[in-house]
Amino acid sequence: MRAALSFAFALFIAILAAAPAAASSAPVADAASADSPAAEEPSFWDTLHDPQDGAFDLSRFLLEHHGFLLVPIFVTEPAVGNGGGAAVLFFQRADQSQESKDRGQNIEPDIYGGGVMRTSNGTDGGAAFGRFHFDDDTWRYTGALAKASINIAFYRNGVLPGDHKIETNLDALLSFQEVSRRLGLSQWYLSARWIYADIDSRLNVAGDEQYFEPRQFDKRSSGLGSSLEYDSRDNTLSPSSGVLAKGIATFYVPGIGSDDAYQTYRMYSLGYIPVGDRIELALRGDWRSVRGDVPFYQLPYIELRGIPLMRYQGEDTAVAEAELRWTATPRWTLLGFGGAGRAWGNGISFSDATTRTTHGVGVRYTIARALGLDVGVDYAWGPEDHAFYIQVGSAWH
Repeated sequence: MRAALSFAFALFIAILAAAPAAASSAPVADAASADSPAAEEPSFWDTLHDPQDGAFDLSRFLLEHHGFLLVPIFVTEPAVGNGGGAAVLFFQRADQSQESKDRGQNIEPDIYGGGVMRTSNGTDGGAAFGRFHFDDDTWRYTGALAKASINIAFYRNGVLPGDHKIETNLDALLSFQEVSRRLGLSQWYLSARWIYADIDSRLNVAGDEQYFEPRQFDKRSSGLGSSLEYDSRDNTLSPSSGVLAKGIATFYVPGIGSDDAYQTYRMYSLGYIPVGDRIELALRGDWRSVRGDVPFYQLPYIELRGIPLMRYQGEDTAVAEAELRWTATPRWTLLGFGGAGRAWGNGISFSDATTRTTHGVGVRYTIARALGLDVGVDYAWGPEDHAFYIQVGSAWH
């Protein structure tokens, strides 16, 4: 579910961003120089401001004072209703050798934490997660555990024209584990992953069972997979240049605990292109596919801001999206975006599938310059609905 900072927290950021840092006789220095023995011990107020421009900034608090980011979650996903909760994020500098520093290698911080949430339609859940780097970023580990009860609608074609809306509950226990290995000193990574889901699915109306095959209610999915990715982005949290290209294949088989056999595939690319001193163009292409005896909740869907989760599903989906960003000030960025997607399969060819389009606007504030972390709000219009999304980092994953 899309979740991030609440409006109250965003307002708090805006107020502090406009306030100057407390006066100090110490010379202005970057956050990285605060480790110097000669540096004056900053006050707590100083740790919440960037010594370069005096703006509200959490870099020093998070990286140098074992701080944490308490994120009030504000869920604005139309598919599950409005709601909220809280998450705690911890940031820690990854160990890095002097050799890798000398060659200019930039290693992102380790990030870990957890959170809970609940929405107006009764959806609730909690998760713990982490991403860690080892041996000068030669190895990466990403893991997450989650428990959730999700009330969400699916759509199926019936006798009458149009889609039939089906309300369902998914009581889920989820685990994601991935280990990645850098190939030499390149920007290529090879990964192995294991995904496990134990999901008890129930329909609110028993008569809706006619739209599903019995195997689509299988409870356990366990899949092993691999991925190959190229990542030249300048930052993984809120990139402004570079490319991420990734291909993923995951195979679910009974021999490793899955109730049925099926496969999922994904290929996507995210590109960030500076086109001027203050303008940046971001492009996204994303294709997803499934084959075999797939549970209905594993079917890919068109994932675009402005379209509810799982609204348009198929055996295959393809999405293209563009985002134009204007850096109004060193801290504030305005953006506009638009996208289009198709879902096909089950007798519908790509050429016969309907193109769904969305567009919207947004604003970002750089809350942690040393981390390259932006926060902000997007407002999107879709073919049937409109919604706002409060973002932490990039809207694309």
